Amino acid sequence: MTVNRASNVDSEHFSPYRADGKLYGFVCVVTGATQPVGKAITLELAAHGAACVYACSEGSAKEYNQLAEEVHSVFPNTKVIGYPYKLANEEDTLGLIDDILNAWGRLDVWVTSSGLLGPPSIQDTSPSDLLKCFEANSMAPFFALKYAPPAMAKTTPQGSYPNAAPKDQKYGSIIVVSSVASTYGGCWGPCFTMSSHAALGVVRAGVAVLKGTGVRINCISPGQIDVGVDLKAFDMRGMSSQLPPSSLQSKETQKDNIGLERAGLPTEIGRVAGFLASGFSSYITGANLVVDGGASTMNPLTVPV
Repeated sequence: MTVNRASNVDSEHFSPYRADGKLYGFVCVVTGATQPVGKAITLELAAHGAACVYACSEGSAKEYNQLAEEVHSVFPNTKVIGYPYKLANEEDTLGLIDDILNAWGRLDVWVTSSGLLGPPSIQDTSPSDLLKCFEANSMAPFFALKYAPPAMAKTTPQGSYPNAAPKDQKYGSIIVVSSVASTYGGCWGPCFTMSSHAALGVVRAGVAVLKGTGVRINCISPGQIDVGVDLKAFDMRGMSSQLPPSSLQSKETQKDNIGLERAGLPTEIGRVAGFLASGFSSYITGANLVVDGGASTMNPLTVPV
């Protein structure tokens, strides 16, 4: 007789193994939510039916409001809460978790999408630049790994808010958005490579840390993503950007070096995050999902970003 092991942890109301992949009742955190990739992830979590997304960023209130209005116009049952958040700040992280538990009694998904590109050369990289990149790219995931799982273990009855569902078992998903620089050198600059490798290190260390908690941790490593920024407006020192604009590579270069012959879109990263947040990925933890259109597979010795 075949036994479905997943059914052993199902419950009448809530299951991380939902066949439809929905996130009803889920309370989520997305850091870097006002950047193109973070915005796409927020919209994708709403599409999956999340009850609430805390849109965390150091951006302005206007940016929060625009994101909340955009999500609400398409997914009115998902509440988006703009939350000022300092990267890699222990007090801010603990304060955010306290606020979430006080308001909702649960936490289910934590996405760190607040990465920083950094300068393109070692000559341009100061020690403070390197520190900022480590804070954005690897310290933020570290704090998520350290402090989110106990909150994700909290269970709660069904609330009275839209898309509500009870949570009667421990479950959580931590998703780290990094870059193909997590495994390759020379993708942009040394600062980006060092801190991206450390981000993947948090994910790999996290598998053993999370044993028995019901929480999974995975990494998304995007390649060349069109973040909609023109070169004229792009900060070449990378101290305000998450990823380089696709306009740094010509269409001919993309056709030569990328299997799908184009740059990716933020929405395509968002869909991968939605997959990792949902029960569709229920047996995946410690993985590094490379989303680069096949560039690193085709040309492992070339520069994919």
